[in-house]
Amino acid sequence: MIYRLMGRLHLLWATVIRGERGQGTVEYVALILLVAALLAGIVAATKGTKFSTGGIAEAIVKQMRAALDSIK
Repeated sequence: MIYRLMGRLHLLWATVIRGERGQGTVEYVALILLVAALLAGIVAATKGTKFSTGGIAEAIVKQMRAALDSIK
């Protein structure tokens, strides 16, 4: 009985009082930042190797610039 009451109070608190509006936005921003950090790590790791001269690093940077230019 007490556990059921505590569960209902928690549900009420989570949905009505506290709310979770905007939580999806926070998760998507975190995911985008994670992908950006991963790409930055790949570019940094390939500097000084054969990939840095016309390879994967420049291809990634070129694609990112094209994507950013299309937004403007």
